[in-house]
Amino acid sequence: MVEDLKGKTALVTGASRGLGRAMAMRLAQAGALVAINFATNASAADETVAAIERAGGQAFPLQGKLGGAAVAADLAAQLGQHLSERTGSDKLDILVNNIGGGDYARITEVDEAAFDWGFSNNVRGGFFLVQALHSQIAENGRVINISSTGSRLTDPGIIVYTMAKAAVDAFTRVLAAELGPRGITVNSVAPGFTAGETNRHVTDDPAAAAQVIDNTALRRFGTPEEIADIVHALCSPAGRWITAQNIDASGGFKL
Repeated sequence: MVEDLKGKTALVTGASRGLGRAMAMRLAQAGALVAINFATNASAADETVAAIERAGGQAFPLQGKLGGAAVAADLAAQLGQHLSERTGSDKLDILVNNIGGGDYARITEVDEAAFDWGFSNNVRGGFFLVQALHSQIAENGRVINISSTGSRLTDPGIIVYTMAKAAVDAFTRVLAAELGPRGITVNSVAPGFTAGETNRHVTDDPAAAAQVIDNTALRRFGTPEEIADIVHALCSPAGRWITAQNIDASGGFKL
């Protein structure tokens, strides 16, 4: 595999499992030193680091339950110290804002706590992390925000999730204008239904799985590795002229 990210540093949030883990492993395979952010599951983060190291890559765990300015500032300080010790600089080349998620609920079923959680989990964490890392992101760096195909859907059952992910896409465009003069590209990647632990309730239900497949142009679920490949492409030299874009990575879900 070509190590086109050799010498680069990366932080992937929510990287101890699922899509985050796949992205972290792909960036490490390409040669990047990857910080594996996790909220509470230290053993899963350690397993991700170990898997990367077994494959010949470099990684380290970084704890922090993102959501507010104070935690983001602390995580940025920890990250800077780790990077300085390993590379001689606190600069971060690649940031992947991966934390997110949502629950099914219609507008009449959403209370204030659920609404606030949806926006905190999907929007607030990434916003304040970028704020904290603003000066640490290296010239010509990359910021990837993980959005969702849900941001373009009109399913009443995921109204808060749709709104929050649409906010992520708007954040991406504005941030691209903010960081562009420093040569930093900012894009969002929007997965559709991807096989893995977070969607097991769908893939393990024949009726639900068939409904997803029938509404996907490529007639299958995606894989975490396929999403990770797209993130890698945007982070690689080949992605240097792409910014302010939302990349639909759904296999053509509900075209």
